[in-house]
Amino acid sequence: MAMVKEKEQNHNKDKKLLVGVIWNFSAELKLTFMALLVLFTLATLLPFLPSSFSLSTSDFRFCISRFSSSLPLNSTTTTTTTVDESTSSSSFSPTTEVKLDRVLDNGVIKRTFTGYGSAAYNFVSMSAYRGGVNSFAVIGLSSKPLHVYGHPSYRCEWVSSDPTQDPISTTGSKILTDWGYGRIYTTVVVNCTFSSLSAVNPQNTGGNLILHATTGDPELNLTDSVPVLTEPPNSVDFDLYNSTTTKKKYDYLYCGSSLYGNLSPQRVREWIAYHVRFFGERSHFVLHDAGGIHEEVFEVLKPWIELGRVTLHDIRDQERFDGYYHNQFMVVNDCLHRYRFMAKWMFFFDVDEFVYVPAKETISSVMESLEGYSQFTIEQMPMSSRICYDGDGPARTYRKWGIEKLVYRDVKKVPRRDRKYAVQPENVFATGVHMSQNLQGRTYHKAESKIRYFHYHGSISQRREPCRYLFNDSNVFFENTPYVLDTTIRDVGLAVRTFELRTIGDRLLRTRQ
Repeated sequence: MAMVKEKEQNHNKDKKLLVGVIWNFSAELKLTFMALLVLFTLATLLPFLPSSFSLSTSDFRFCISRFSSSLPLNSTTTTTTTVDESTSSSSFSPTTEVKLDRVLDNGVIKRTFTGYGSAAYNFVSMSAYRGGVNSFAVIGLSSKPLHVYGHPSYRCEWVSSDPTQDPISTTGSKILTDWGYGRIYTTVVVNCTFSSLSAVNPQNTGGNLILHATTGDPELNLTDSVPVLTEPPNSVDFDLYNSTTTKKKYDYLYCGSSLYGNLSPQRVREWIAYHVRFFGERSHFVLHDAGGIHEEVFEVLKPWIELGRVTLHDIRDQERFDGYYHNQFMVVNDCLHRYRFMAKWMFFFDVDEFVYVPAKETISSVMESLEGYSQFTIEQMPMSSRICYDGDGPARTYRKWGIEKLVYRDVKKVPRRDRKYAVQPENVFATGVHMSQNLQGRTYHKAESKIRYFHYHGSISQRREPCRYLFNDSNVFFENTPYVLDTTIRDVGLAVRTFELRTIGDRLLRTRQ
């Protein structure tokens, strides 16, 4: 009897426990039953729905995922990762043919190489400028292997803002300015010259220049359409391209290459003060910061920027694209076309080089004598950046500027030394680092009696006192190289320091090496 009562009590406890469990999870069970009811209802009605309406397995997964996300946090759930068939099929298709290696008739195994994705961009646009009433220049980078092994081509299209005017097209002529020097990327200047002299934006209504860059790949020929230039309405001054009536803003404009590394503020200070004085009031200097204009160097340039004598361009983003010497060919071509109609002459040389004309000449008289040439090259005078003249005594020597104490010129005979150059920019289509090979007109290579430049190689990147060794002799044989004492630049050092003090005051007196 006692055992029967005990069983009844246990049975009642089990009932209560089951009811309690069901009661505690009643909300979850209701949601589950409702979801199942909806799914069964949809499955029943699907055959009767019109063909324009369909549900895929991804739709059911979406419903289930919404339902699972609504479950309480204290519930135990199992997550299953599912691969979307629509996504995976886009990366590989059953019709994709895998190229196999094959054996040639001579027994050699011909291996295959199949590219996927993009290892280098087809075209990297930096800038585009109008080159006349009917021409434009587009400056950028392109994959060097593409130009070595492929046949890329370019087409230029002008799309007017006026909807009543049809787009016009022309074949783009490419110029590879750094051929032989490029790395992953090579510099490309595309000349877009349209046939009609008045065809490009004649009413000044505005429009867009589109560059269509085609890879020329025989197996996968792709074309990228790149918007490179936008001209707002009434923004073009067509008189600018009439050289006979337009007076240039500058007589001389300096286009600098990419500045990188840990540059010496004092060496930059000497260079800019020297050349602002040398080229005169109607000159301007364009510098390009590829990481070398750190805070101390910027403080040296700041007074000249404030006076309007220097313009600084931040080009650090070009480091993403591996080109020769921080893409300096692209940079100087951008400078050429950006300021092409603003300057009578453009100079291209580096910030460790100092241009000089004989005492009986001036820069104006020299340039007037060379007006009949579109380009002339400048001979180099190589100077030591390590040995100094000690005629004033060590104490006074170390207080002088670098150009006043680095006075030993290398006279070792070599087959050829590098040259730098100047051009009349309106006659140049593209340019290089040591000279331009894409211009109309004559080039003069024998101007050494008129103009030279002194090269203090490596001095700009030394953040220390440049004098490593001191000599008093007029002839020195050092490290298997003969040197002679040349005080050409030293003799104008005091005048340069006085000019700086008079022009910007004493704000740079505490400049460090």
